[in-house]
Amino acid sequence: MADLLNIKEASEWATQHLGKTVTTSNISYLIQYGRIKKIGGNGTTQVSKKELIEYYNSYNGKREVSWKDRLGDDLNWALSFDQYKEAETTKHVHRLHPYKGKFIPQLVEYFLDSHTDKFKKEVYFNKGDIVLDPFSGSGTMLVQASELGMHAIGIDVSAFNTLIGECKVTKYNLPDVQAEISRITKALKQFLINSHTLEFEAKLLQELYVFNNKYFPVPDYKYKVKRGEINEDIYGEKKAREFLPVYEKLIKQYKIKLRQDKADKFLDKWYSQHIRDEIQFVFNEIKKIKNADAKKIISIILSRTIRSCRATTHADLATLKEPITATYYCAKHGKVCKPLFSILKWWETYSKDTINRLKQFDKLRTNTFQTCLTGDSRTIDIFKEIERKNPAFAELAQKQKIKGIFSSPPYVGLIDYHEQHAYAYDLFGFKRQDDLEIGPLFKGQGLEARQSYIEGIVAVLNNCKMYLV
Repeated sequence: MADLLNIKEASEWATQHLGKTVTTSNISYLIQYGRIKKIGGNGTTQVSKKELIEYYNSYNGKREVSWKDRLGDDLNWALSFDQYKEAETTKHVHRLHPYKGKFIPQLVEYFLDSHTDKFKKEVYFNKGDIVLDPFSGSGTMLVQASELGMHAIGIDVSAFNTLIGECKVTKYNLPDVQAEISRITKALKQFLINSHTLEFEAKLLQELYVFNNKYFPVPDYKYKVKRGEINEDIYGEKKAREFLPVYEKLIKQYKIKLRQDKADKFLDKWYSQHIRDEIQFVFNEIKKIKNADAKKIISIILSRTIRSCRATTHADLATLKEPITATYYCAKHGKVCKPLFSILKWWETYSKDTINRLKQFDKLRTNTFQTCLTGDSRTIDIFKEIERKNPAFAELAQKQKIKGIFSSPPYVGLIDYHEQHAYAYDLFGFKRQDDLEIGPLFKGQGLEARQSYIEGIVAVLNNCKMYLV
């Protein structure tokens, strides 16, 4: 039938249809998660072009129409960069660590580079200029400034945010970083040999594989759920209960301790005892690293790792609800899933990923200064703080001043900028300065909160303008 396409043909057709790259992996994802039906067998997979059209038409263009209805037809939708895949908006070092509320690098590049168009009618920055971001967050502006041949200064009230931003733009001795990672990984594996954790997890995965293949076959199960042939809530919960006795038997057999003895801090509440022990072991190994830059970037790898190892369901990773200590039905993956019992898998994954991303950025970065300062942008003495960290950059900044500010200010009452990394503050011992946040979540979005936000932003701009050209 002319309507049927193989995976490669489907990706090529969808790329042309949508005007943006759709990979074979994207098509396979749609099949795996029941968005479209898998047709064929014996090693040949096909999909219906008609079904693809229905799927893409169900959302393609809807976001633009919806936002223009709310904000007006003069909305410049081009600045949404909707055509980019997530892999492009989180390219190289931009994905070294998760961060809520960061703006995409394409938006920064649009305003920093030297092009003009119907919307951007003048060039604001040139190579060699110094750009300031007083709400640096995860350091997106610093990275893009480096790519474009500009110097950049970031400021953030969160010490951990500063660490993320600084790690993205630091130039590393990568063989040295890799050697330290290899040393720690080897030590962690030796540490795990002395416990039954990996043996237990391997047995649990084996049991889950058999159970899920029987009751949640891919992709048939999700396809039937999408079409209402199976009540996912009822069926999933029922099967999860059926598997619990198998899980509980293994817990007893391998003497797995699910909860820690106390739950005072984030690290106590959201991690099983076994994972908490591994985290502390790796952290102690990181402390042995002599090179400061290597120590910082490997700390970021550990932080990213433990964020993925919190005792929560896959669906609740971003917004924690209650700690999970047993197997459960996972709506995200359409099967019975388990909590994590070791950090090893994610530690190895993120270690490799980090090295690759740093290598990618090394090919793009320019020989310019970028630095991130921890402080309150309303009062910080910018040049004085740069002098402490980088005298050569301070000399340049004093001489030529800052050309301008480009920033994504905090969202009013939407994000708890410190709490989103509570695990890192617990582990690394950074001082929290929640009270200095502008527009914090706990103040909400009422009139008083908005007025306080305005006053905070004004104070930041007034302090920063004295350092401008």
